Amino acid sequence: MRKVVVTGLGLVTPLGIGVRRTWRRLLDRQCGIISIKDRSSEFAVLPSQVAAVVPEGKKENGMWSAKDWLSPGDERKMALFAQYAMVASEEALDDAGWAPKKEDDLEATGVYIGSGIGSLDDVYNTTVAYEKGGYKKVSPLFLPRLLINLAAGHVSMRYGFKGPNHAATTACTTGAHSIGDATRLIQFGDADVMIAGGAESCIHPLAISGFARARSLATSWNDAPSEASRPFDRDRAGFVIGEGAGVVVLEELEHAKSRGAKIYAEVAGYGLSSDAYHMTAPRADGHGPFLAMKHALRHASLSPSSVDYINAHATSTPLGDAAENRAIKDLLLGEGGKTRASEVNISSTKGAIGHLLGAAGSVEAIFTILALHDNTLPPTLNLCNPGDPAEDFNCNYVANTAQQKDVKVALSNSFGFGGTNASLCFSKM
Repeated sequence: MRKVVVTGLGLVTPLGIGVRRTWRRLLDRQCGIISIKDRSSEFAVLPSQVAAVVPEGKKENGMWSAKDWLSPGDERKMALFAQYAMVASEEALDDAGWAPKKEDDLEATGVYIGSGIGSLDDVYNTTVAYEKGGYKKVSPLFLPRLLINLAAGHVSMRYGFKGPNHAATTACTTGAHSIGDATRLIQFGDADVMIAGGAESCIHPLAISGFARARSLATSWNDAPSEASRPFDRDRAGFVIGEGAGVVVLEELEHAKSRGAKIYAEVAGYGLSSDAYHMTAPRADGHGPFLAMKHALRHASLSPSSVDYINAHATSTPLGDAAENRAIKDLLLGEGGKTRASEVNISSTKGAIGHLLGAAGSVEAIFTILALHDNTLPPTLNLCNPGDPAEDFNCNYVANTAQQKDVKVALSNSFGFGGTNASLCFSKM
């Protein structure tokens, strides 16, 4: 099959707008998690009153104001998650230097951008309006703003891309599935270039209520927001909801070389699996994540010993972090693996940006690509005491401070409700 490489990156995150700003702040140990209790009386009574919010402000300061980034017409037509996807796509395309005008190039370029929940605000607000005023209170833009595939649709329409136009919606695995599936579209010849990723914006009282009722959220750190997300830490007690978008430009290798494109990394492997176990809880033995990583390495024709870094899904939940830790150790310290746990390098960037749900997999894939490109492991914030000794947390979790490391091969993991798992394997060219 054809080789696929990454030639462009774009980010909208709680650390700011843009790849370089976000990456710099991440390595500087800054945190994008804030208190949201003063947003409204509805937020103030929730058990979890913290969230990782895209910062609002001036464009020149790397912050978000829709009017600075979008035309009035686009702002009106697009839900916020689609707006984030558009801005991240624009940065990724500029970074890749890909602005095709020829019909053949437009037909060979596709878009694959998904979301886990999409525009919950539109659903809630329209439902309330309909209950009060009926049919005439429903906007003609309601459904187009609601549909998850409209993020990809808007990007395709703006740039005239006529290749595959697709969207995944696989909960918190969406971003990783989008990149992996788009890679396969290129490998099988359906496109030469794909714009791929995930976007999310559902920081809404209803979403937080639902996750809180499922006992998934951090609720003990409302007065210390920046300490709430604590992957692998003994005091971890739930994830912090976040928002943003991550988009990459994927390209067939020879196509990228022929135009002299900058290449960040190769998408060397992609593994998928299912826990086949529970709607929301992971299997304690981590067998599903183990299979996803194993399949990613099999596709890449690489041994476990070759993996220099794993960007973990690790959301800061007691069960999830422990299961993933076990899966990683079973794989990397098993047959064909490393000899000591201290050689296994893992970090979770959710300590800094929270859990971006459908955008998590693509944002964290970009962090993994940058770790390869810059030979720098991003830190796991708030890791003060590794998990209970009974959970066997004895790997290198890059606690609190970034580390310099020669990285040739890296995995990026994403898992979601319903037991869906994906692992992306990136390697240096």
